[in-house]
Amino acid sequence: MPDIRYVCISDTHFGAETSLLTNLQIASSNTNPIRPSPVLEKLVECLRYLIDENNPATPKPTLILNGDILELALTTDNEAAMAFERFIELIAPDKDRKLFDRIVYLPGNHDHHLWETARETQYAEYLKAEVAWGELIKIPWHSTYLFTKTVPSYFLNRVVQRWPILRDFNIETAYPNFGLLSPDGRRGVIFHHGHFIESIYLLMSTLKTMLFPDRPMPREAWDFEAENFAWIDFFWSALGRSGEVGKGLGIVYEKLLDDRQTKKLLANLAKGVAERYDLPGWGDRMEAQLLEWAFQAIAEQVRGLERQRDTGRLWLSEDAEKGLWAYMEGPLSSQIRREQDTMPAKITFVFGHTHKPFEEDMNFAGYPEWTDVYNSGGWVVDTVQPEPLHGGAVILVDEDLNAASVRFYNESGNLQDYKVTVGEARHPGEPPGPLFTEVSARVGNNAALFQSFCDEVARAVHVRAQNIRARINRERMQEG
Repeated sequence: MPDIRYVCISDTHFGAETSLLTNLQIASSNTNPIRPSPVLEKLVECLRYLIDENNPATPKPTLILNGDILELALTTDNEAAMAFERFIELIAPDKDRKLFDRIVYLPGNHDHHLWETARETQYAEYLKAEVAWGELIKIPWHSTYLFTKTVPSYFLNRVVQRWPILRDFNIETAYPNFGLLSPDGRRGVIFHHGHFIESIYLLMSTLKTMLFPDRPMPREAWDFEAENFAWIDFFWSALGRSGEVGKGLGIVYEKLLDDRQTKKLLANLAKGVAERYDLPGWGDRMEAQLLEWAFQAIAEQVRGLERQRDTGRLWLSEDAEKGLWAYMEGPLSSQIRREQDTMPAKITFVFGHTHKPFEEDMNFAGYPEWTDVYNSGGWVVDTVQPEPLHGGAVILVDEDLNAASVRFYNESGNLQDYKVTVGEARHPGEPPGPLFTEVSARVGNNAALFQSFCDEVARAVHVRAQNIRARINRERMQEG
């Protein structure tokens, strides 16, 4: 019987008021992170049941936090840290009931700054331990090894080590990829948050190529990061810590989801800039129009984020699908081959970021077999109307590196549509895998527990959608 050895979740966005896993004040959209959210409590209860069904002799699993775990772009550090604390309390209530013996954290775009602090701490330790005064100092590196090394997370460890149960516990950081490898090297599972499949996160590389056509786009994962980390860190991870500016960013982000509010926001911005800064040879009215067109083009880039795109019945937009193929066949393939003598025969790839969970068998060049691809979805509500492709999943991996996805929910306007299902990326004609079969049985054997989760998450999705609706309507009334 296969047992669960690795548990992967992403896009919890702890601290965000739109996150289902952040607690809200009663009858309010304001957060109350001193208490865990009801959805978070039910989710951990379900995970505990699934893991407790393992053979008692099996070691406790590893938890892989695959990016955008703490919301550092649209809220403040303290809100995010407190909501994360509630999660830690639930998964480690005491020494006997700790769910996980190891936690590996892969920062995404909304918590990218956690990689910057880990990377800089790692570099400082390298200088202290390995480089004598006057010796050559290596250039800073922007990634970890795929299968071997991780680095400590200074910030996260200072957070969790305050909890008495975890006083000596260390959260490890890997970026941008983290891999598991079978003892014979024939099977591998790779985790990546997923932001590098989207073109906006390669903006600096794109601008470089436009300005200097003889310099191609990067082909290595560390070059992706080296060229774009400042842009990612500034806009998607740092602004939430900028006081009132950070709060304003959250309002702007929400307005970009509403066509009417977007047009008004950009017109006001253009008018203000035109009146404050004169462009030679143009009147304020013409300047405002030109600036509005320019701002509209920029806004379309932000509004075109993958999680907000209407992709019909497809899980990925054309841009994201192209980016996924480019990342798999370029930086990821290159890193695997650099660190391994041979490419593993079977690769499973797990990512999040898009908030649209799925599982599918995909055919990438350079891999001996088709790749099992899983997306872990997300746990936030972005829109007033339900987005049926949006939802949250937890990816489970056993000791033989077989994978299965527990789809905890997809958004719906119908309460009866909320159900927990188990999925597997499978080639046509392949029999069900052992972990898929085992996890399906575990879920089926405790239908009442998983139904109670569904009831809670359906209520929470509705509440957050209505909170967004109320904020948009208040803005409309205030602005006329």
